[in-house]
Amino acid sequence: MAYQIDITLTPHKKEKPASDKLGFGIHYTDHMFILDYSVDKGWHDARIVPYGPITLDPAAKVFHYGQTIFEGLKAYRTADGRIQLFRPQKNFQRLNLSNARLSIPDVDGELALEALKALVRVDQDWIPDAPGTSLYIRPFVIATQAALGVAPSTHYKFMIIMSPVGAYYAEGINPVKIFVESDHVRAVKGGVGEAKTAGNYAAGLNAQEAASKKGYSQILWLDGVHRSYIEEVGSMNVFFKINGEVHTPALNGSILAGITRDSMIQLIKSWGIPVIERPITIEEIYEAGRTGALEEAFGTGTAAVISPVGELNWRDERLTINGGKTGELSSKLYETLTGIQNGTLPDPFGWTVEVPQA
Repeated sequence: MAYQIDITLTPHKKEKPASDKLGFGIHYTDHMFILDYSVDKGWHDARIVPYGPITLDPAAKVFHYGQTIFEGLKAYRTADGRIQLFRPQKNFQRLNLSNARLSIPDVDGELALEALKALVRVDQDWIPDAPGTSLYIRPFVIATQAALGVAPSTHYKFMIIMSPVGAYYAEGINPVKIFVESDHVRAVKGGVGEAKTAGNYAAGLNAQEAASKKGYSQILWLDGVHRSYIEEVGSMNVFFKINGEVHTPALNGSILAGITRDSMIQLIKSWGIPVIERPITIEEIYEAGRTGALEEAFGTGTAAVISPVGELNWRDERLTINGGKTGELSSKLYETLTGIQNGTLPDPFGWTVEVPQA
């Protein structure tokens, strides 16, 4: 069905940054999408407007009770000038799973996709085409009711903003060093670990800051009960190649169901390599490293796509993986997935969605 989306174009377009000065999430496009919710009207007033500040009451529930969720996906410019999204339907499905966990009303996935396509069309000149660049897309929902009672909000905003980006990590596709966190806990089963909500990330900032001071790019979280089972890296799901098989922590209610994670699993299986989703302890990873059975480790996520892990540090014991170099499987996964995303390789899985241009 066709959705009514009002469009107001900015009279003052911003200067676009050079492709080698993008960074990650620093620059923003000229427009944004907004959809409002109230109990009496439901979701209404879909509109694309010039990018800019929004006004919220100081008592808005998002400030006091953290009722907010978000997503992350990308748009790519292909060599022949087309615009592609990567599995956007999965992002909006996951957005509604997060909504349900945070007592936020469902957003119509078809409307969200149409709004996203319209916004990308309006700001298509912001999609960079240099190698390794893309247009990062951030849909999110915030609770806007001005009331201090502890209860779900009666008003919300669903918004989409976009940012041209380069590599998420300064290392790019080169291996990163990861600190294994033994003291702080990110999430537990039954909590909100499997939802993409702001509090999950705020809870990790203290440990991330400490790890950064020690020279580590990210945190590897262990489970909150035994402090032994591997869960995920701060912004990525994690994989280990052991004796020719790929192992990754099973989704257990405290791990985010990554869309890139799912894509990597499908790719690896299509190449005839076994993928095993199971509970994995940090102790067995270190033992596999000592015996030489651990061949590669890598993280996956929308922002970084794939990030090889060259070193782990657990309780001051450093484990170098694959000589600190990018592994063969990691390289193949990166080249294949980015090739599908930017249109230089065929898409046998039907993952990409083309955005018709005006």
